[in-house]
Amino acid sequence: MPTLLELQNVTKTFGSLLVCHQISTKLETGEALGILGPNGAGKTTLLNLIAGDLPVTSGRILFQGQDITALSAAKRCHLGIGRTYQIPRPFSGMTVLENVLVGVAYGHKQHQKDAYDFAYAILQQTGLLDRWNVITGNLRLLERKRLELARALATQPSLLLLDEIAGGLTDHEVYELLEVIAGIRAKGVTIIWIEHIVHALIAAVDRIMAINFGVKLTEGKPKEVIDSPEFQEIYFGVEGMRLENAA
Repeated sequence: MPTLLELQNVTKTFGSLLVCHQISTKLETGEALGILGPNGAGKTTLLNLIAGDLPVTSGRILFQGQDITALSAAKRCHLGIGRTYQIPRPFSGMTVLENVLVGVAYGHKQHQKDAYDFAYAILQQTGLLDRWNVITGNLRLLERKRLELARALATQPSLLLLDEIAGGLTDHEVYELLEVIAGIRAKGVTIIWIEHIVHALIAAVDRIMAINFGVKLTEGKPKEVIDSPEFQEIYFGVEGMRLENAA
């Protein structure tokens, strides 16, 4: 499979504060990469660097072989990078369909009929078709998460960045969301997913990268990373591991 995204020693600082330090990885077309780490580890900052919402301090970001390090978020979106936000940001006074149509118009210009047909198809894919005419301010949390996915998909991304899309959901709702994400992957969309709900990532991704204090600690198959000493230490602490081993 061809390489879709490559990070080369990506670093981000805010003054003297180092947030991401020389992070490198490659993502092949159709893959799903999960990113784990405690609060403040630099996960969302890394997503913002990929999306173009923040400029890198040093390093390079390649997308489909093109150096996009200096490109704006809008240009990256048009190239095929879409994203969701941890806190859903719909246009609350507009309907579900209208929100998706904004994404369609922003991502790729289409004739009106084609735009509506495409928007309805996305609503079908994300489980929101029967809510198309509901004002988004009246949606439940799971529906708002579905709408975040729908708005991102409306830009026709080949790479979809998910920022804690399952946060705040019940176990049953997480399972419903996983079904939607599996359907997105089945259509060939490559995914990077930041999430604190470990079992959701394990069920959905091919690889996991663990980071802490902006540094990549380990990367590999989900079970390998979860069982690694580096991951165990940042999530449970050395003392927690000792107690577990003693038991």
